[in-house]
Amino acid sequence: PSVLAWPLPLRAARGGSGRGAAGHVTPRGGAGVGAMSRRERGPEPGPGGAEAAAEDAAPAEPESPDQCLSLLPWDRFSAWLHCVCVVGFDLELGQAVEVIYPPHSKLTDKEKTNICYLSFPDSNSGCLGDTQFCFRFRRSPGRKVSLCCFLDQLDRDLPVYLKKDTAYYYGYVYFRQVRDKSLKRGYFQKSLVLISKLPYVHLFRIMLKQIAPEYFEKSEAFLEAVCSDIDRWPPPVPGKVLQLPIMGVIMKLRIPTYRDKPGTTPIVQNMHQADAQISMTLPTVHEVDLFRCFCPVFFHIQMLWELVLLGEPLVVMAPSPAESSETVLALVSCISPLKYCSDFRPYFTIHDSEFKEYTTRTQAPPSVILGVTNPFFAKTLQHWPHIIRIGDIKLPGEVPKQVKVKKLKNLKTLDSKPGVYTSYKPYLNKDEEIVKQLQKGVQQKRPTEAQSVILRRYFLELTESFIIPLERYVASLMPLQKCISPWKSPPQLRQFSQDDFMKTLEKAGPQLTSGLKGDWIGLYRHFLKSPNFDGWFRSRQKEMTQKLEALHLEALCNENLVFWSQKHTEVETVDLVLKLKNKLLQADREHLPVQTDTLKKLQTHINDIILALPDDLQDILLKTGT
Repeated sequence: PSVLAWPLPLRAARGGSGRGAAGHVTPRGGAGVGAMSRRERGPEPGPGGAEAAAEDAAPAEPESPDQCLSLLPWDRFSAWLHCVCVVGFDLELGQAVEVIYPPHSKLTDKEKTNICYLSFPDSNSGCLGDTQFCFRFRRSPGRKVSLCCFLDQLDRDLPVYLKKDTAYYYGYVYFRQVRDKSLKRGYFQKSLVLISKLPYVHLFRIMLKQIAPEYFEKSEAFLEAVCSDIDRWPPPVPGKVLQLPIMGVIMKLRIPTYRDKPGTTPIVQNMHQADAQISMTLPTVHEVDLFRCFCPVFFHIQMLWELVLLGEPLVVMAPSPAESSETVLALVSCISPLKYCSDFRPYFTIHDSEFKEYTTRTQAPPSVILGVTNPFFAKTLQHWPHIIRIGDIKLPGEVPKQVKVKKLKNLKTLDSKPGVYTSYKPYLNKDEEIVKQLQKGVQQKRPTEAQSVILRRYFLELTESFIIPLERYVASLMPLQKCISPWKSPPQLRQFSQDDFMKTLEKAGPQLTSGLKGDWIGLYRHFLKSPNFDGWFRSRQKEMTQKLEALHLEALCNENLVFWSQKHTEVETVDLVLKLKNKLLQADREHLPVQTDTLKKLQTHINDIILALPDDLQDILLKTGT
């Protein structure tokens, strides 16, 4: 009886139920995983209703995107890309940035140097013809982040694993190396590179495939036209079906939102006759071909999932940047919908500005995943605890043979046999079912896309089984409704206790959703010390604190504040008005999960209190922002 059904502004505004067990408020899952069984989640939308569901899920826009993004030329372009670079090879200078477009784009010398070296494969890769890959590098410190509030709003509607990391840029590369006797070096070598804060790997890969070959034929005027096209794109609104024209081709796609059920991709369907002109529908903006990437090591996928989950230092040694970058991206995505919170470099070279920091032997290897191709790394990183060596990625025509985990001392050179070199002993027993299922797919010549779907679903269910007990325990740290008083500060969250959490596992552990046996307790103990837990918990903590602030604000709205002010002195009333104004500013600044009606109601309360005061105080308070 003491526990009431709370008014939950976040759920009311964003859909879904908000009651947790034992009268606690269950905030929106920071990792996109709710502490619910599949039965509780309800049915998925059918194929016919998928696009409708996607459209319904689109966030309410604070203002028209056109209004917000037509303030200055290149604002729309900047919502997608930072700039486009052309990197060429000069016999005297080596790699050099030849073109940056738009010309006003700012890159520091350090950033340009990183882009130069990361845009070309190592000489030993022998990449003749056209090669596509991606890299990631640190932004120089002290740079202003010039994003309008609308773009910040878009970032908030993304799943946590797709949110921008303002400390890093991605580089998406299309490299061409062809023989050309007219050049001194005997080869034409050039890269077209898209620099962006967005991790939309698949979208930019497809886009480069469309524009790069033509750019190499037509040069700069063509690049200008491409950028002009991008500057007419709608903003990257999550949940909406977007149409992006690029040099006569229209790409149709949908960016996921945090409301999407993990593991489902609402289908972008051609609904109208006008869509006859659509040249290309992208099924995803960010996913890589999981099965193709994990094929060389698929007997060890469960162990690799554990290593990524625990934030262990990992090196991927590959024959080319294409293979190294795809494998690193596949590893990072295998713990989705959890966000991988450490650094990862899909392609890393000896010229990278963090080379010394990451290869030093004076301290333990950092929590990072590196993709490398230079044989020099086989010696430099041989002290690292986990190394994945892959050959050329090609799909098997026959069932692959079991490859044993190799000891690190056997890894002498980059030419060592493909496999996983580590002394790590997995906490969980091996799941033979998934291996059999994928092997059967190879025998039956199942399409790689279907194999990837099976693998992605397997990783998702494994991650959900692991994270649901944590979600459930963290939700119980939320104070009860009776603890919230409009006349006191919002109550604090209870402290996370490792011992208390471990006690919950006996009755509400991963065994409820996973049949896998093994040392789950040991895995949790290790995870609680990892950067991934730290990032996940901080995100949940922030979300729950904001919910408490929102509920406190709502409790204030439900009070008769004018009546209160009449029974108190003018000084106390003025103090209340200033505090309420600060509450409104906080709600706006921190984007608290409060319905617009609640904010309007509070503003009405403030106005009513002010109007009941003497004229001189009214004038001052109506002009005062805070």
